[in-house]
Amino acid sequence: MELAVIILNWNAAADTVRCVRYVAAWRRLQPTIWVVDNGSADDSVQVISRECPDVHLIRNIANLGFAGGNNRGVVEALSLGNAPILLLNNDAFIEEEDAIRLLDTLQEDGRIGIIGPLIFDADEKDRLLTAGGRNPVLNHHSHILRLAPGGPVRMVEYVPGTVLLARSELFRTVGLLDEDYFFNTEVADLCMRARQHHYVSAIDIRARAFHALSRRPPGLRETLYIYYFIRNRFIYIRKFYRGLRIPLMVFWGLYSLVLALKLQINGNPVMARAVRLGLTDGWRGRVGGQNERVLSQTGRMISPQL
Repeated sequence: MELAVIILNWNAAADTVRCVRYVAAWRRLQPTIWVVDNGSADDSVQVISRECPDVHLIRNIANLGFAGGNNRGVVEALSLGNAPILLLNNDAFIEEEDAIRLLDTLQEDGRIGIIGPLIFDADEKDRLLTAGGRNPVLNHHSHILRLAPGGPVRMVEYVPGTVLLARSELFRTVGLLDEDYFFNTEVADLCMRARQHHYVSAIDIRARAFHALSRRPPGLRETLYIYYFIRNRFIYIRKFYRGLRIPLMVFWGLYSLVLALKLQINGNPVMARAVRLGLTDGWRGRVGGQNERVLSQTGRMISPQL
């Protein structure tokens, strides 16, 4: 089976090398592996070039975010043919048999444009992190955490980008990830656009993958994650809910204000500032990457792996 695998790297060569070696060790599949370095400031490019000489290494001069970084890989993969494309976080892993299961399901059902596995915590392998996602604007918690009765293939509103398999034709028809989001919500956007072109998104619960959340840099969730989580809802609303734009923006604006107040009262002023900044930027229509600005205004100078 043909398969193109795209792995994004940003100042995390050890994770990326480990991920590449895991995929390269598969026996039945021999995927073409693309590693996209997202403007790393360390020696990632040199390390990956030395340790993984057989991968296609793309060097971005700046951090283009999850959307922009993966788009570089998708474009290169599409230039080589029509192999299905697997987006794989460098801190996640999936067994070969599970990847084959996703490929088989994609081939068996022509309606499916995007499919993913159940994703579990790599450190607590029985803890389900997500079984797909719900619309992020119409739901407070978008990750599905409980499996309802049903068949092995479940239709969902979006497939998390941690481990995502898509038909190459979907990108040719629907387009690439929307880089306005930079990080977070761009895959929900892709799945929404896919649905508009009559593709469905699905999770095959017979396939499993694992995500090492513990490998993320400390402080990431209380700054950049929460900022983009808040801000990007407003991008999504403007794009897909023009008729309900005002009431939805008012609702999420009030939600964000209450959340910021609650965080401030509970002694988390850094996260409260990130929420307020996400709300302000979302309301004003600011898009794209804002890492340095957010970290500066929240007072946290960390090295986020985005």
